[in-house]
Amino acid sequence: MACALTAIRIGHPWPLGAALTARGVNFSVVAPLATRIELLLFSHGGALEPQRVIELDSRHRSGDHWHVEVEGIGLGCCYGYRVFGPLQPGGHGFNPSKVLLDPCARAIAGWEVYQRAAAVGAMPNNHCCLKGVVTERDRFDFDAAPRPRHRWQQSVIYELHVGGFTQGPGCPVPKERQGTLLGLIDTLPQLCELGVTAIELLPVMAFDPQDAPAGRINHWGYSPVSWMAPHAGYLQSGDPLQARQEVRQLVTACHQAGLEVLLDVVYNHTSEGNQAGPTLSWRGFGDSLYYHQTGRGDYLDVSGCGNSIAANRPLVRRLILESLRCWAVELGIDGFRFDLGIALSRGEELTPLETPPLFEAMEADPDLSDLKLLSEPWDCGGLYRLADFPARRVASWNGRFRDDLRRFWKGDERCVWTLGQRLAGNPDLYGGVAATPGRSITFLTAHDGFTLADLVSYDRKHNLANGENDRDGDNHNNSWNHGVEGPCSDPAIMRLRDRQLRNLLASLLLAPGVPMLLMGDEVRRSQGGNNNSWCQNNPLGWMHWQPDDDDLALKQFLARLIGLRRQLASLLNPDRPHGEGPPRRQERGAIWREWHGVTLNAPDWAAWSHSLAWSLNNAEHGALLWCGMNGYYNPMTFAVPPSTSGWRRVIDTGLNADQALPEPSPPFADTVARLESRSLMLLVGAPLLEALPSHPADPLTPRSP
Repeated sequence: MACALTAIRIGHPWPLGAALTARGVNFSVVAPLATRIELLLFSHGGALEPQRVIELDSRHRSGDHWHVEVEGIGLGCCYGYRVFGPLQPGGHGFNPSKVLLDPCARAIAGWEVYQRAAAVGAMPNNHCCLKGVVTERDRFDFDAAPRPRHRWQQSVIYELHVGGFTQGPGCPVPKERQGTLLGLIDTLPQLCELGVTAIELLPVMAFDPQDAPAGRINHWGYSPVSWMAPHAGYLQSGDPLQARQEVRQLVTACHQAGLEVLLDVVYNHTSEGNQAGPTLSWRGFGDSLYYHQTGRGDYLDVSGCGNSIAANRPLVRRLILESLRCWAVELGIDGFRFDLGIALSRGEELTPLETPPLFEAMEADPDLSDLKLLSEPWDCGGLYRLADFPARRVASWNGRFRDDLRRFWKGDERCVWTLGQRLAGNPDLYGGVAATPGRSITFLTAHDGFTLADLVSYDRKHNLANGENDRDGDNHNNSWNHGVEGPCSDPAIMRLRDRQLRNLLASLLLAPGVPMLLMGDEVRRSQGGNNNSWCQNNPLGWMHWQPDDDDLALKQFLARLIGLRRQLASLLNPDRPHGEGPPRRQERGAIWREWHGVTLNAPDWAAWSHSLAWSLNNAEHGALLWCGMNGYYNPMTFAVPPSTSGWRRVIDTGLNADQALPEPSPPFADTVARLESRSLMLLVGAPLLEALPSHPADPLTPRSP
């Protein structure tokens, strides 16, 4: 829009960013060491030169904040900054040749002219810079679309990529909506049918697609250029002023379908890289403020991406909190997953802090009090804090769970005892006490690593397509190809792979914790052995929308498994962890776990063991359910505890795919159970099944708007 300003006023330091006033727009940014700032107003996002330049001097400064109110402009005005100041030690610091993006801009324009390379060096970039866009700051309408607020005990998370999930052959999304936030709405019936309660979106905050090897693009989005604005590539309209509304439309549709929306957020680093990287935003306002550095001005890096955000500092902490409120309060998001979140607990010189101020402030903020908070408990500097993650309300991704379940079903030795710990809620990792719901996120696969189908089809990664000579991606995957690397036509190998998929999924859904699934695992989506598809915006990184009969059989198995878990949540995922063995004093309703092997009450914890069984019991009915797990290459026969009311066989992965979770559950009257090689069986007491409110296959019921 044309910037027909009429007057310049001093303005106010709060709120940060560009905010509408009765007379125009108030602009406020943080730049503690700057000596002078220019506000640049552009006629439109693709403009090569600013239409107006407004100089801010000491009169426009309040402490660390620079501010100005401009009359006669409003929604849609495009703007940027030039910041002047002294060079820091080592030659880093201010670079007034660069037009900077406001760190608090809630919308961005200029993508059609943007050139990342021009943000490096001393040449001006005004002809190809990103601009902030003045937009509204309305609150989300929670009356029309309240948060679903699923309890942790009942939650099942589905991790997906907005662009990758909404395109590909057979995709149900109309062509004009594919790859967009609004296109995701068309897929919600499939997600509800599967029975998940929350979707976790890979980054949707604006990121730099050009931050990738030559000839490729950054597809995943772990290269943020803004913590406030939605990513332009996910918009159907292409209008920056519609970006926030499109996010709200998606969140509203999810809430009305009973689904929570969680965002994967990247606050540990930015797209600006190390000291040789581009000057896009944060660095230009104060690189020594936002980034951990050495005394010479070199960047410290525990993110693996060139820089590390100094979240311990008050001004940086406030910006991150402002971002969280922006997405949670203004756009309706239900929770956040912090990428390399433990890096945010580091203080000066990257020292780990026991009480990180960011997490303290986050947990004390009433606007964030009803959100689900998740985090990776590791960073690239070697810090790994799972049970002792330094935040009371933050659940941690349990990488030990992933590794130990993979190793057991792969057939490794020294796995049975650790498998038992995972199935009991990880007491060995949580100080001898099982983790309560909401502390441990259990998963087998995630965006970073093999898909589930590739986990049973490849012994090693195949990442040459990424253009980094197969150096990228994890080399330690605990995967097994079962005899042939990659695609296979041998019926015996394919049957075994399919059985292993069912074993892995059943183990995940029967264990305590909050299970997370990766997009497409339910239909055997493959990435051709690529375990780091971050730059693959092509069928390799897209959803599998043309499943065959075997794919659909696995999807049906998983949907019924999720339904069974939901109905047995108080047993499988209790609010208070089950005790081990019969309690000394019988309490009414008390439930305890007993461990078995092929013989009752005789688990084989030896290094060479490949089998384990367990039961949940109470004093009134004895054994309520029994699960046998045979990771051996031969069939095994297990003794089954007596049931006072009769058993029903609920899961048997040794059967064909369409029979593995039988419907209805057949009676099981034997005193022993024969488990095929590498298979799992679950028996449930008949009265317990009869007391369930609905059939395990029932999908998550959508809410009415």
